[in-house]
Amino acid sequence: MKKKWKYIAFNKPYGCLCQFTGEPGDLTLAQYGLPKGVYPVGRLDKDSEGLLILTDDGVFNQKVANPKSKKEKTYWIQVEGIPSEDSLKQMERGVEIKGKLTLPCKARLIDPKVQDRDPPIRYRKNVPDSWLEIKLKEGRNRQVRRMSAKIGNPTLRLIRVGIGKLKLGELAPGEWKSIDPKDVI
Repeated sequence: MKKKWKYIAFNKPYGCLCQFTGEPGDLTLAQYGLPKGVYPVGRLDKDSEGLLILTDDGVFNQKVANPKSKKEKTYWIQVEGIPSEDSLKQMERGVEIKGKLTLPCKARLIDPKVQDRDPPIRYRKNVPDSWLEIKLKEGRNRQVRRMSAKIGNPTLRLIRVGIGKLKLGELAPGEWKSIDPKDVI
């Protein structure tokens, strides 16, 4: 009998670890009633939010998570300040992080409709903030945050809104749904 694989889209809330176990008091994936035996495809930091795919299909996991697949990921980031056109072009060309240039990406200013975060981000009266959409095909550790800091606009909030063809859509923080792998690849 052929195994029926599970594919899940989950909206990871702020403060949740991308794992099923943690220290006492940690918010983990185990608290969201996800199906047994699924594991995250890639990661999001504890202080990042948004689209996380989970599956029990190892081949699919590799197709999506392996850097060689160059699967595009889309992020909305709220940054301190308002980046100049030159700063955005610099980010698109690639910035040096830990001695290595990032791959070219797409970066633009946006004005998205997003839910407030709990806890809210820190606001500074004298420093404006803005939102960027970043699309990239690599995923180094804390890469988006490091890229925005490199152009002088530190990230205040990061939400992953897309992986490949799959979009976060109306999925509320902490909600999940079954998906078809064709929705991603």
